[in-house]
Amino acid sequence: MLRIKLDKELVEENHQLAKDIVSEVFEFIRDHSTVSVERTTLRIMGLEGANSEGIPYVNLLVDQVKDEGKLGDGAALYLGNAMAHLGSLDEVKRALDKGENLVKLPLKPEAKELALKLAEEGLKRIERRREERLELIEKYGNPPQPWIYVIVATGNIYEDVKQAIAAVRHGADVIAVIRSTAQSLLDYVPEGITTEGYGGTYATQANFRVMREALDEEMKRAGRYLRLVNYSSGLCMPEIAAMGALERLDMLLNDSMYGILFRDINPKRTFIDQYFSRLVITYADIIINTGEDNYLTTADAYEKGYTVITSHFINYHFAKLCGMPDKLIGLGHAFEINPYMKNSFLYELASAILIRSLFPNCPIKYMPPTRHVTGNIFQTHVIDAMFNLASVMTDQAIHLVGILTEAIHTPFLQDRVISLQAVKYIFNAARDLSKEVELLEDGIIQRRADELLKLSNQQLKRVHERGLWNAIAEGEFADIKRPPDGGKGFEGVFKKGENYFNPVEEGILDSLNLSSKS
Repeated sequence: MLRIKLDKELVEENHQLAKDIVSEVFEFIRDHSTVSVERTTLRIMGLEGANSEGIPYVNLLVDQVKDEGKLGDGAALYLGNAMAHLGSLDEVKRALDKGENLVKLPLKPEAKELALKLAEEGLKRIERRREERLELIEKYGNPPQPWIYVIVATGNIYEDVKQAIAAVRHGADVIAVIRSTAQSLLDYVPEGITTEGYGGTYATQANFRVMREALDEEMKRAGRYLRLVNYSSGLCMPEIAAMGALERLDMLLNDSMYGILFRDINPKRTFIDQYFSRLVITYADIIINTGEDNYLTTADAYEKGYTVITSHFINYHFAKLCGMPDKLIGLGHAFEINPYMKNSFLYELASAILIRSLFPNCPIKYMPPTRHVTGNIFQTHVIDAMFNLASVMTDQAIHLVGILTEAIHTPFLQDRVISLQAVKYIFNAARDLSKEVELLEDGIIQRRADELLKLSNQQLKRVHERGLWNAIAEGEFADIKRPPDGGKGFEGVFKKGENYFNPVEEGILDSLNLSSKS
């Protein structure tokens, strides 16, 4: 790996500042829950599916609990109690189909015991999927890093499969299915296989299953483990994490602040949902991808590049609250400095090497240029080539392929093929370049890395002084301001009651040797 000198005291100070910042937020998280956390709990307990109108059963039951003013108890108690009265999940669904209010049923003594049993069975399902992944990696092996990551986004899951298989056959190791536009703002997860979507394909458990099965079949021909990605973000962040865990997805885009900044989702809702989703993700051994690359689409990448570093420290320590090991924390950054700026490539290398050096055991995800690419596909292809070179030179772990036509339209199959050929050529041609090059101790790259680290330290100090809630409200990140009680989904946040019960959370915390009060 290309090496720079790090100010170790400054790095340690940044870690401590970030740890303090997220600890203050955790004081709020641990005493609150959300409707999406409760729905996730019921999903893992086995309450899957939807009624004839397409309303998920988990929404129906959680809405009943909310309407009765009982959310503080946790929804799991009422599913356990419904089982005590009705005998099976199928009967619970039939009762919900009829519109029966299950929360009004008198509480039976065995309600908690039955809820614990359902939670245990659900967590065992996730364990089995985790074990399947390990067995397949043992059988087929991991491709060399950087893993080549390709997006498909047709709106039709069956067309996505065709594009995914074509991408794999031209070198892709990771397939990400982009969600349909604005799905992150839906406060429910659509049910079943979908063949229509704008700007992407709906994230549903059935769609996850279709793509997972297709990639597993293709794995036999490819002879390497193929990873599947979707988006655990938005108002249903933890639910999609659970669906991904149950269908053996391998990566989930899961960021502590993305939904707040770029989707105007309430900060309190987001931080609670993010914590619970990362508990599930850690339990399922899924890699997260954070979204700091998005900061550089609204703020200048050279002037505000340090905000990416600051957010990495914060995202990292939010993940640590959930017991997440470094091997699952895929921090994201991007090649977004104006390419026409003198020495822009050196500044990009400085950022990439710094991030790789600060978090050496994390599978860092490197995003392609988007802000400065245009309809000039030839120039875009050249800029993408420079990005490819930066990625292999700095030993990134996950490389999202830039496509030469993405500034014009959703890329065609042949567009991806051309871009994949360029990635493979550059990765092969410069595979060991980082071992052959040494950086000047007082060169442009070292000075830029020092500057970014110092500016990040200054920002972390500002956030630490004001608190993360106020820092976000005042526009510290991505030049976007979001107040703590504003945004979408705030009505779904509630304080846990004295007897709050969540057997899924308890089971995961016990497994990870964590405490809900730590």
